[in-house]
Amino acid sequence: MRLGLMVGPERRRYATKTARMIEAAQQAEAGGFSSVWIPQIPDEFDAMTAAALIGAATSTVEVGTAVVVAQTRHPIALCQQVLSVQLACEGRFALGLGPSHHWIIEDMLGLAYDRPAAQVRSYLDVLDQALAGPGPIRVKNEHFAIDNPLDVTDQPATPVLLAALGPVMLKLAGTRADGTVLWLADERAIGEYIVPRITAAATEAGRPPPRIVAGVPVCLCRSDEVDAAKARAERLLAEAEVSPNYQRLLDRGDAAGVSDIMAVGPEDAVRARLRSFADAGVTDLSVRVLPVGDTREELIVSSARTREFLASEISGPQPVVGQYPPAVPLRSGRLAPVRRRRGSG
Repeated sequence: MRLGLMVGPERRRYATKTARMIEAAQQAEAGGFSSVWIPQIPDEFDAMTAAALIGAATSTVEVGTAVVVAQTRHPIALCQQVLSVQLACEGRFALGLGPSHHWIIEDMLGLAYDRPAAQVRSYLDVLDQALAGPGPIRVKNEHFAIDNPLDVTDQPATPVLLAALGPVMLKLAGTRADGTVLWLADERAIGEYIVPRITAAATEAGRPPPRIVAGVPVCLCRSDEVDAAKARAERLLAEAEVSPNYQRLLDRGDAAGVSDIMAVGPEDAVRARLRSFADAGVTDLSVRVLPVGDTREELIVSSARTREFLASEISGPQPVVGQYPPAVPLRSGRLAPVRRRRGSG
């Protein structure tokens, strides 16, 4: 199982957002993490811009979005961004793409949230042609009628990972994409629901085993701080739980909310929880470091302590520019099989 870090600008502190984001990615690379994953928050920094900045400031770490919302960009504009970011990342960019949620698409943006899987399928028709190489993109489907030239790069190979929570999206992720990017999925939901469906779809389509990227909050702390850490997770990260999409996913597992998915506590507890995700079939962890403390200084120390512990658990080869990142095992853990991206052989 590969270990990656979720990075992104903190709210406010506007003047230093870019520098702090790049610094976090560079620290992850120096620490041996295989990847950094950038969430697209509705009111925050653009994830694709962040990926380009991070890609230009790093040299080995994979840079992925988790995830870009499909409906906010025309597919040609999205393709131009994807290929441009891939150039900035020198072949290390992975596109996480999803249909988002009704409360964002309908309530916030005033767009239709009708048959979201069909919308994503239509986007993939365009992406498939763009990622095949320079030339005209000609697509006519139920959502788009496109006849547009595109010549950004002659090395466009880009892994595409879908935010797949329901059966239709999981089948689409297995048959048309390279895997899935998850949030609010515990081990039971992953092992009994997600992995079997997406893997069966990939096998049926003759595709390699899919990547399963799971977002997991992590806090290394004393046993007597666990309750405070879980309470902080619910306070900061529980907003997504109101989405019916996430509620249905939570119902597939044992977790009632984000704090139940946390890897939290002393070293042995965190290590065992992360290993349980690998045992469930996760190929990549996107770790959301969630510090605990009463002051800003305590939070900074807690965050650094968690990152340093995770880095100390990493062993094995580093990612290679232009190639799919090799598996990075946890010390005392189990090495997951290496998954190959589309077009890598």
